[in-house]
Amino acid sequence: MKIEAIPQIKHTDADNFFLLAGPCAIEGEDMAMRIAEKVVGITDKLQIPYIFKGSFKKANRSRIDSFTGIGDEKALKILRKVSETFHIPTVTDIHEIDDAEKAAAYVDILQIPAFLVRQTDLVVAAAKTGKTINLKKGQFMSPESMKHAVQKVLDSGNEQAVITDRGTMFGYQDLIVDFRGIPTMRKYAPVVLDITHSLQQPNQTSGVTGGRPEMIETIARAGVVNGVDGLFIETHFDPANAKSDGANMLHLDHLEKLMTNLVAIRKTINTL
Repeated sequence: MKIEAIPQIKHTDADNFFLLAGPCAIEGEDMAMRIAEKVVGITDKLQIPYIFKGSFKKANRSRIDSFTGIGDEKALKILRKVSETFHIPTVTDIHEIDDAEKAAAYVDILQIPAFLVRQTDLVVAAAKTGKTINLKKGQFMSPESMKHAVQKVLDSGNEQAVITDRGTMFGYQDLIVDFRGIPTMRKYAPVVLDITHSLQQPNQTSGVTGGRPEMIETIARAGVVNGVDGLFIETHFDPANAKSDGANMLHLDHLEKLMTNLVAIRKTINTL
């Protein structure tokens, strides 16, 4: 994948990691615009290539009464407005074959969720839109097995594939990041480390996923040191009241300090 091929991506000559960041789900226009404006300011200041992330709907929910979205078209139009307002690319995840063309009309990158990355028809449908495809590594998959997911994209005539690691299941209610997987998966495609989802604590008895956000900088630093091409971070100005995945999100107020520290590490690594 060539990051320069993503529409409206900036700062590609800065020799920095790129960043996918935003809320877990689009809860409304005001919140999306507020988050995007803040992150754009930070990434422009630090010369980080930035892609706004927001799910237009949430299909993988623990309980039937969990928040799933504000309406597909309404959320997708908000993603388009974010892109047009701030001149940045956007990414959203899809869950069904029909979602591929629908979402591709509004965003620049289609993301295949971790639980669905082995679904051949879904991956192929996404790839055939011609959009960049972000393949989330299944929590149940080895790094080596992700070469097959990438190959499905390539065999569909699309060379714009990226892999995102979001941890591997460790028992019933925890995840670990195996940093040995980063160089392995970089043989197949650029690798992003999903910091916040790697710190989830799924399968809680309450039916609401937990998390350990206090470990965000620890995992992020290790990812940069180990050569990830990009970082994925879900952030919100009010994580406690976010409608999805608030327990493992980074508070928006803490993003600039984290990015400043990580850019400094990246610069040090680049001089070695």
